[in-house]
Amino acid sequence: MDSASDFLPQLEEDMSFKILEILDNPSDVVRAGCVSRSWHQFVVRNSLSKRMCLRMCPQLSEVVHVTEPTSSEKTVAEVGPSNSSEWENLEKEHRIYAYLAHCCTRSDVRVCVNEAISASSTDNYPEESIHNTLESRDRVGRLASYWSSKGNKNPSAPERLIYKLAGDLCIITEIGIQPFQAYFQSGLPIYSADFVRFRLGHPKGSMDTSDYQMDRADNETAHEKFTWTYTSPEFPMAQENCLQKFKLAEPVLCIGGMLLVELLGRVQRQEMDGLFYICVTHVQVWGRPLSPAFGVEILEPEGKFALKVQKYDPKCLEETSAVATTALQRRVLYLGRIFHMLRGHVVEVDYDWDENQDEEQDESDDEVLLG
Repeated sequence: MDSASDFLPQLEEDMSFKILEILDNPSDVVRAGCVSRSWHQFVVRNSLSKRMCLRMCPQLSEVVHVTEPTSSEKTVAEVGPSNSSEWENLEKEHRIYAYLAHCCTRSDVRVCVNEAISASSTDNYPEESIHNTLESRDRVGRLASYWSSKGNKNPSAPERLIYKLAGDLCIITEIGIQPFQAYFQSGLPIYSADFVRFRLGHPKGSMDTSDYQMDRADNETAHEKFTWTYTSPEFPMAQENCLQKFKLAEPVLCIGGMLLVELLGRVQRQEMDGLFYICVTHVQVWGRPLSPAFGVEILEPEGKFALKVQKYDPKCLEETSAVATTALQRRVLYLGRIFHMLRGHVVEVDYDWDENQDEEQDESDDEVLLG
């Protein structure tokens, strides 16, 4: 065969497809589509970028429609066999999935949890609210910082914590849970669970943020307001005062941005009342947030999704306002706790802040306030 000839048109369609389907790097698929007009037509016609994304993230099989910014839709390359709407749609899918594959592999793994939504029960609300689990320290000043379930005679009684991730699309790789050690109780008991399990999903219907702000003392049925599309295996928890990391077998694309932490089984009985409790100091989630570059729309009642490119700019994934916003929210929550305690109880609150951490926090708050 002449070394200068294009071998792709000389092969049967199935053979060409098998060769190019081996490509597993998003950049290679894009480069293949730029070799020549015939290669581009082949890559687009056979949806190679979409197939790659489906191999990486099987959850995308529930996506039935894709959209992109209007300006991009007007710049469809006229290299297809015709300018038909079908070819334009294939071109659009190629651009969107190639961009998605690039973002899935090139963006850095970082903290993905954004908001604490609800807990199935809370012993002392709001002092032991789920919001405390967003803080990595087990005490803020001289106040203990943790979430506590209500006591239960049954050591098998589960508890559920619900969190909003940093965007409607996040690739989750690892989740960390730190049980709380009651340093103010005799024997320094650690109120861990026997096992932990994770679910990822989305709100049912077209719920917005205000619809699922359900934090209160008891919210046993909050998880029923969401559709959980992924369930992890059960991971054993150790009764240790440290951040225990649970790595998922494969990175999972969370479509809808909701995380359910199921705490299964209770190991520690409280000496005061003889009841079993679960207490958590900190919950952490690691992965790749794909917002604000991407968004999703839930298509009810089918439970399918529309995938939307909101911005063709990978740099917008490097930093989002979610982390800074959460930092301010945490500070407001601390102030709210102080205010609540001063109104409900006659106590003297003397904060012994960690100066180094607070200086860093103050700097980040100032940056947000000053833009």
